[in-house]
Amino acid sequence: MSHSFADFYRGKRVLVTGHTGFEGGWTAAWLKLMGAQVCGYGLPPATRPNFFDATILDRGMTSVFGDIRDRNSLASTFTEIQPEIVIHCAARTSHRSCVQEPVDAFSTNVMGTVHILEEARLTHSVRAIVLMNTDSFSDTGVRSGRDTDEIGPSQLLSASVASAELARSAFNKTFFHKTGTAVGTARTADAIGGGDWREGRVVPDLVRALLSSQSLPAAKEKQRKLRIWHLLEPVRACLLLAKDLFERGQKSAGVWDFAPSGGRISAIEFSEKFVALWNGADAGQSSSFKPSRSNSNSEKAWAELGWSPFLCPDQALAWTVEWYRGFYSDPASALKTTHDQIERYMRLTSVNHTCAGVYL
Repeated sequence: MSHSFADFYRGKRVLVTGHTGFEGGWTAAWLKLMGAQVCGYGLPPATRPNFFDATILDRGMTSVFGDIRDRNSLASTFTEIQPEIVIHCAARTSHRSCVQEPVDAFSTNVMGTVHILEEARLTHSVRAIVLMNTDSFSDTGVRSGRDTDEIGPSQLLSASVASAELARSAFNKTFFHKTGTAVGTARTADAIGGGDWREGRVVPDLVRALLSSQSLPAAKEKQRKLRIWHLLEPVRACLLLAKDLFERGQKSAGVWDFAPSGGRISAIEFSEKFVALWNGADAGQSSSFKPSRSNSNSEKAWAELGWSPFLCPDQALAWTVEWYRGFYSDPASALKTTHDQIERYMRLTSVNHTCAGVYL
């Protein structure tokens, strides 16, 4: 595979936390495809089915089932693997789980991050650490934290994410700023893509409804507005950032925003588009989306990393439907579909197409 990513990552030792989940699974799959020496560290898959099993992800990589709050287990993995790059995707990002298990959410998001940073500090092979945060541009947004703000589940999640970011900043200023290790936070947004079966997510709920002929869940939330982008966009952002941290060190340390371009659509419009594609509609049909090349939140990423979203929202939907339809027609197709979509996306980014008018 001829691509700048592949050239850089080939042979690199990369530790991906949360590899049994959605974001971490796609990250590990992409790294494996590029020839990296990948080690995944995470809890056993939380759903059945799941991306990890569907794509036989543990083949061709080291897979460790462990909790990032278990420092002894995590330390053993760092010692054995001696990673050069760490991409941390094992955070709790569900508002619902934060309400149901707030202590677990804070211990995972805060102390789990501290454990990652501490083991990286003690492992001299580590050159770059990326902390992936998918709460930053969610519909609930980042609150001010004042007691007068409206109380809701977003407060718990945002508080745990903010605490983890304070820990990153403190570690960087105290330990990493004079070393060869650089740490950055990739602030992104929830994304869609194949292989997500988590409860309370729009796409998994739609897929379950379509398969069981139930009423569409999003129809009950007509006023909810959604941003649409494919998971490959934030995963590429993390890979770009890790590469930059590895090569430029402290010059690239800090917080980076990677936000979707374009506006929002209603949940009911999203459902209608998804169902139309599921039923065989042409992915190149006219669209009300008006994606832009960059987002004001992501100007630094575009200027310094050359990052911007490449897939139109309609493409993101089409690729997501393609993955699930393939899986439910032939579960063994998940691996091939995943590889095909990553390779298509890499070709798209390598020739620097804009998303307007391009339907692959």
